[in-house]
Amino acid sequence: MKRFSILLFCLFCILGVNGQITQEIFESFKLQERRDVKYYIPEDYNPDKKYPLVVVLDAEYLFDQVVATSKFYSEFQGTPETIIVGVYQGKNDLRWEDCAFEENSGLPSEKGKAFYEFLGMELMPYLKTTYNTAPFNIFIGYDITANFGNYFLFKEKSLFHAFISISPYLATDMETRVPARLNDIDQQLFYHLIVGGDKDDSREEILAMNKNIKSLDKKGLTYHFDEFPSANDVSVATYGIGKSWGNMFGIFQPISPKEYKEKILTSDEPAFKYLEDKYNAIEDLFGFRKEVELNDIMAIYAACRKKDDYESLKPLSDLCKEEYPETMLGFYFEGEYYEELGEGKKALRTFEKAFGMKEIDFLTKEMALEKMDALKADFGF
Repeated sequence: MKRFSILLFCLFCILGVNGQITQEIFESFKLQERRDVKYYIPEDYNPDKKYPLVVVLDAEYLFDQVVATSKFYSEFQGTPETIIVGVYQGKNDLRWEDCAFEENSGLPSEKGKAFYEFLGMELMPYLKTTYNTAPFNIFIGYDITANFGNYFLFKEKSLFHAFISISPYLATDMETRVPARLNDIDQQLFYHLIVGGDKDDSREEILAMNKNIKSLDKKGLTYHFDEFPSANDVSVATYGIGKSWGNMFGIFQPISPKEYKEKILTSDEPAFKYLEDKYNAIEDLFGFRKEVELNDIMAIYAACRKKDDYESLKPLSDLCKEEYPETMLGFYFEGEYYEELGEGKKALRTFEKAFGMKEIDFLTKEMALEKMDALKADFGF
């Protein structure tokens, strides 16, 4: 994590966090107040693409860190670019008014209810009508504002699909209420609970909540807990946000050697199904179809060979014809499929088609020629 912090600092210096960042006064009918908000829109924003929406409370403290993290991961790890809105709450301890709760019930105060409606009925709809956002919303808060995010779980459907909760100052009974809602809600959710090394008032409740969530056996819930003993109440956000981002968008990242060995090679299912499930899950979660990465195609091809799963070569070849239509990929894999079936003539014709197309990765015209010569020798063509 120390290395990530250094990289994040470098990102501030090299890429900066300004980009398309605007700050404005938002007139809230629900709050009957004017509120300071800041927006980050990706520099190459394309209205034909969809972008996850990130809502950041305590913007004075967290907004720039979240923007830098989002830019870092999209630039170097292939995660989707995001649209980020930060709500300023530092003046006059406004955060404690916005996120206040009743001591006995643990529910939001009257001002808290209005702030809840401001976020869900004014600020987010404004961004969703102004920009092309994906159906995947992320909530990030710290301390009292982190606790406030939990209230969105108490609706039948949560407005947010991912929560990054940094050292939350938990309301009454939240250590049991949050796990219960995570267990009952019929929705795919990501929940990342983070705590630093400070011995604050909520530490025991946070650890109890972690224990209760870990005990859940809930399909559709992705849960992570991270404790950073050396982090104080300032640095814990830098450590936590970076770790959370990698976990939350992990499915977007290319298939890793570890994933290949531990999940694909050990599975009894066809290798192609893993690829299919991965990209279908991305579309279901984020609302758009991601282009299939060459790295992932090659990983599945290697698995087909390693597991003698030659049936997967046919759907893999069809996919390659769609994703990389000008290259040898599709026809070369299809040629190997027919070769394994013992259909020499079909294999020869298919490798001939591959020979006439562009080389890519390790596939060369020479390899196609070698396949064609071998088939002619084996089958007497």
